[in-house]
Amino acid sequence: MIDLYTWTTPNGEKPIIMLEEVGLPYTLHLVDIGAGAQKLPEFLAINPNGRIPAITDEGQRVFESGAILVHLAEKTGKLLPATGTDRTETFAWMFFQAGGTGPMISQWHHFKSAAPEALPYAIERYRNETRRLLGVLDGRLEGRDFLAGDYSIADVMNFSWAKTGLAELGAEEEFPALAAWIGRIGARPQVIAALEKLAAAKKALG
Repeated sequence: MIDLYTWTTPNGEKPIIMLEEVGLPYTLHLVDIGAGAQKLPEFLAINPNGRIPAITDEGQRVFESGAILVHLAEKTGKLLPATGTDRTETFAWMFFQAGGTGPMISQWHHFKSAAPEALPYAIERYRNETRRLLGVLDGRLEGRDFLAGDYSIADVMNFSWAKTGLAELGAEEEFPALAAWIGRIGARPQVIAALEKLAAAKKALG
């Protein structure tokens, strides 16, 4: 049985979507990052970096969202091409998200909404980089249904951050291919089920 430790953030959505997609049984444990639960010793034993998400799978700990998706794809033989160009593209778009949209959108949100003082340079810098990166995704998705051949962990990896960034920019008309892709992914029954389970678990916490 897989134990999933996560929260209701773009990074936290990725593994629960993946688990629903591949059909593996799991137990969901919410880690309230607002209360600092990710810094407790029992969680640090799973992820020494003190960040969600993480899983344990038959005694094996796996942390970092991309590593979790690769582990689950290789475990099940799903959503990751075994060889060839599509496999290479899948990893390229996963690293694009890990090094691009995630950090940049997160920094934009921080300086826009959480910083103790407004820093116009930082806000502008990260907003512009968010727009640029979403434009890269939009260009990739013109004439394509998915990022790397068929639906894959590249799409799972990018979905939540792209959805968040596009909504915060209010730029659906500026990036129509990306907006359509977000709609396609978000309409998948497995994605709907995953996000509903995550929201219900958070609501149950009170």
